[in-house]
Amino acid sequence: MDQILMKGLQFYGYHGVMEAEKTLGQKFTVHVTLDCDLKQAGLTDDLRKTVSYAVLYSIVETNVTKKKFDLIEALAENIAMDLLNESALLRRVIVEVEKPEAPVQGIFKSFAVRIERVQQ
Repeated sequence: MDQILMKGLQFYGYHGVMEAEKTLGQKFTVHVTLDCDLKQAGLTDDLRKTVSYAVLYSIVETNVTKKKFDLIEALAENIAMDLLNESALLRRVIVEVEKPEAPVQGIFKSFAVRIERVQQ
Protein backbone atom coordinates (compact mmCIF):
# COMPACT_ATOMS: atom_id res chain seq x y z
CA MET A 1 0.00 0.00 0.00
CA ASP A 2 1.21 3.48 -0.85
CA GLN A 3 1.37 6.20 1.78
CA ILE A 4 1.09 9.94 2.20
CA LEU A 5 3.26 11.09 5.12
CA MET A 6 2.71 14.29 7.06
CA LYS A 7 5.58 14.71 9.52
CA GLY A 8 6.17 17.21 12.28
CA LEU A 9 3.11 19.44 11.85
CA GLN A 10 3.34 22.00 14.64
CA PHE A 11 0.43 23.96 16.08
CA TYR A 12 -0.59 25.83 19.19
CA GLY A 13 -3.71 24.47 20.86
CA TYR A 14 -5.72 24.38 24.08
CA HIS A 15 -6.01 20.72 25.00
CA GLY A 16 -5.59 19.24 28.45
CA VAL A 17 -7.33 18.54 31.72
CA MET A 18 -5.63 21.33 33.68
CA GLU A 19 -7.19 24.79 33.58
CA ALA A 20 -3.89 26.42 32.55
CA GLU A 21 -3.71 24.14 29.50
CA LYS A 22 -7.19 25.23 28.46
CA THR A 23 -6.49 28.96 28.89
CA LEU A 24 -2.77 29.41 28.17
CA GLY A 25 -2.42 26.64 25.59
CA GLN A 26 0.74 24.91 24.45
CA LYS A 27 2.54 23.46 21.43
CA PHE A 28 1.49 20.20 19.81
CA THR A 29 3.24 18.18 17.12
CA VAL A 30 1.27 15.86 14.86
CA HIS A 31 2.54 13.11 12.55
CA VAL A 32 0.13 11.42 10.13
CA THR A 33 0.50 8.39 7.86
CA LEU A 34 -2.27 7.81 5.31
CA ASP A 35 -2.52 4.53 3.41
CA CYS A 36 -3.99 4.89 -0.07
CA ASP A 37 -3.48 3.76 -3.65
CA LEU A 38 -1.35 6.39 -5.38
CA LYS A 39 -0.68 4.47 -8.60
CA GLN A 40 -3.19 6.34 -10.77
CA ALA A 41 -1.99 9.70 -9.46
CA GLY A 42 1.58 8.69 -10.31
CA LEU A 43 0.68 7.43 -13.78
CA THR A 44 -1.57 10.33 -14.76
CA ASP A 45 -0.06 13.25 -12.80
CA ASP A 46 -3.68 14.15 -11.94
CA LEU A 47 -4.50 15.71 -8.56
CA ARG A 48 -8.01 14.23 -8.73
CA LYS A 49 -6.43 10.76 -8.34
CA THR A 50 -4.96 11.63 -4.92
CA VAL A 51 -5.84 13.80 -1.94
CA SER A 52 -4.78 17.43 -1.65
CA TYR A 53 -2.05 17.87 0.96
CA ALA A 54 -3.43 21.34 1.68
CA VAL A 55 -6.84 19.89 2.53
CA LEU A 56 -5.28 17.21 4.76
CA TYR A 57 -3.17 19.84 6.54
CA SER A 58 -6.21 22.04 7.08
CA ILE A 59 -8.11 19.16 8.71
CA VAL A 60 -5.30 18.59 11.19
CA GLU A 61 -4.85 22.32 11.81
CA THR A 62 -8.56 22.86 12.48
CA ASN A 63 -8.68 20.03 15.00
CA VAL A 64 -5.63 21.25 16.91
CA THR A 65 -6.21 25.01 16.81
CA LYS A 66 -9.98 25.46 16.68
CA LYS A 67 -11.28 22.63 18.92
CA LYS A 68 -10.61 21.85 22.58
CA PHE A 69 -10.25 18.40 24.12
CA ASP A 70 -9.27 17.27 27.60
CA LEU A 71 -7.31 14.32 26.21
CA ILE A 72 -4.86 14.08 23.34
CA GLU A 73 -6.46 10.68 22.75
CA ALA A 74 -9.67 12.51 21.79
CA LEU A 75 -7.73 14.96 19.63
CA ALA A 76 -6.05 12.10 17.75
CA GLU A 77 -9.37 10.29 17.30
CA ASN A 78 -11.04 13.37 15.83
CA ILE A 79 -8.15 14.01 13.46
CA ALA A 80 -8.25 10.38 12.29
CA MET A 81 -12.01 10.34 11.71
CA ASP A 82 -12.02 13.69 9.88
CA LEU A 83 -9.17 12.56 7.62
CA LEU A 84 -10.86 9.25 6.78
CA ASN A 85 -14.13 11.07 6.07
CA GLU A 86 -12.34 13.40 3.63
CA SER A 87 -11.76 10.80 0.91
CA ALA A 88 -12.68 7.24 0.05
CA LEU A 89 -9.14 6.91 -1.34
CA LEU A 90 -7.83 6.82 2.23
CA ARG A 91 -7.81 3.24 3.52
CA ARG A 92 -6.03 3.61 6.86
CA VAL A 93 -4.69 6.47 8.94
CA ILE A 94 -2.14 6.54 11.73
CA VAL A 95 -2.17 9.70 13.85
CA GLU A 96 0.44 10.54 16.46
CA VAL A 97 -0.08 13.57 18.69
CA GLU A 98 2.88 14.77 20.75
CA LYS A 99 2.58 17.05 23.74
CA PRO A 100 6.12 18.32 24.36
CA GLU A 101 5.14 20.69 27.18
CA ALA A 102 2.86 18.39 29.19
CA PRO A 103 2.47 19.57 32.80
CA VAL A 104 4.41 16.65 34.25
CA GLN A 105 7.31 16.94 36.69
CA GLY A 106 10.48 15.54 35.19
CA ILE A 107 12.70 15.57 32.14
CA PHE A 108 11.17 14.31 28.89
CA LYS A 109 11.02 15.05 25.18
CA SER A 110 7.24 14.65 24.93
CA PHE A 111 4.25 12.57 25.81
CA ALA A 112 2.34 11.20 22.86
CA VAL A 113 -0.45 8.94 21.70
CA ARG A 114 -0.49 6.99 18.45
CA ILE A 115 -3.72 5.59 17.03
CA GLU A 116 -4.56 3.64 13.90
CA ARG A 117 -7.97 3.67 12.24
CA VAL A 118 -9.26 2.08 9.02
CA GLN A 119 -11.89 3.13 6.51
CA GLN A 120 -15.28 1.54 7.26
